[in-house]
Amino acid sequence: MVSIELITVGDELLIGQVVDTNSAWIGRELGNIGAQVDRIVSVHDTAEEIAGAVRTALERADAVILTGGLGPTRDDITKRTLAGLFSAGKMVRDEAVFEQVRRMTTERGMAFNALNQAQADVPEGCTVLPNRLGTAPGMLFEREGAGGEQKLVVSLPGVPFEMKALVEEQVIPQIRRHFALRAVVHRTMMTFGLAESALATTIAPWEEALPEWLHLAYLPNPRGIRLRLSAYDVEPQTAREEIEARFRTLEGYIAPYLLGYEPASVESAVAKLLAERGATLAVAESCTGGAISARITALAGASEYYLGGVTSYSNAAKTAMLGVSAADIERHGAVSETVARQMAEGALRRFGADFAVSTTGVAGPGGGTLEKPVGTVWMGLAWREPAADSEPQVQSFARLMRFGELREQNIERAATHALNMLRLHLLGFPEAFQQTGML
Repeated sequence: MVSIELITVGDELLIGQVVDTNSAWIGRELGNIGAQVDRIVSVHDTAEEIAGAVRTALERADAVILTGGLGPTRDDITKRTLAGLFSAGKMVRDEAVFEQVRRMTTERGMAFNALNQAQADVPEGCTVLPNRLGTAPGMLFEREGAGGEQKLVVSLPGVPFEMKALVEEQVIPQIRRHFALRAVVHRTMMTFGLAESALATTIAPWEEALPEWLHLAYLPNPRGIRLRLSAYDVEPQTAREEIEARFRTLEGYIAPYLLGYEPASVESAVAKLLAERGATLAVAESCTGGAISARITALAGASEYYLGGVTSYSNAAKTAMLGVSAADIERHGAVSETVARQMAEGALRRFGADFAVSTTGVAGPGGGTLEKPVGTVWMGLAWREPAADSEPQVQSFARLMRFGELREQNIERAATHALNMLRLHLLGFPEAFQQTGML
């Protein structure tokens, strides 16, 4: 199996100013084609650190992929370091890159100065990997290992969207061309609503019946648990058919908690259900501060079913914009069942929607009380119930959940559970929400 090491370049990674999401994404993409990432190393922006990491990686890996340090400024030194390693420091002008940089700087109203022009200078002997989304090209170096085997070194910009396009369009085809890859098949089912232990218990009979050559992984995160089935060194089509059959069986065990297959999410599942019904949604948010609306509108085509939302953070806004009773707020507090229901009902009426969800709670870190500690969240759901002899009647209910002490996690969880409450209602599984555990 081809062995690959990743090297990320940048002081910002080592001091925690920037989180390295590039390596996780690259590892996933390479794993999907049967390549294996064995190590990930982060180094400072110095020639000594970069060169040392590359030399060490080449001693044990078939391919080395670097990200970062390829910009136009003087502290971006990866390109110069690789030139010293592989071309005795000699740089040559790539005219195609030069023209692309000139065009992009002109289109963006930027000066085509000496620093930008230097982006077109690349180490002699490298293969230039065109970067259609940016000014820094990728570079590929081919080298012979101690045993005569072929090795690759690839350098990519650290900007995630540029890096991803280069990996998909340039790097993966090169790896396929240079190495014999392991046959691998992955398929990932997305779930939400059961904690990992409860999910494992629920599906235990199904898991025990899996053939030995199929490998199950539980991959939890705040938005659900992914169940990945993997097959290695098998005939791909046969493996895909077996995995699909096994997952179809699994659906019977976890129907209320099944979101779909990667990259499905709670919000995409809700969007699909609304679109299938020709139904519309409105949102009223307090403690989640617009997080639900942001997740819905991040989906393409959201305008087909999403009408709008109100972020009613103050009590006055809840009353003025959603019609929540000021007397009820005074009597029960803003974080209460009656306010959550009235917020959802108010959003439903204000936007003329078929369904509405609401959140009101104590996100933290302050504001909690003994009765309503930090992490207390009420989530409301309102809908129009068809009636035989009259106009549809507005119905609503609310659910209380208690999360933890961390503000960011409380917002994330409240938004996810509020959307899941709507999903279960649309599916006809309202009782499942009452059993939902905190993830």
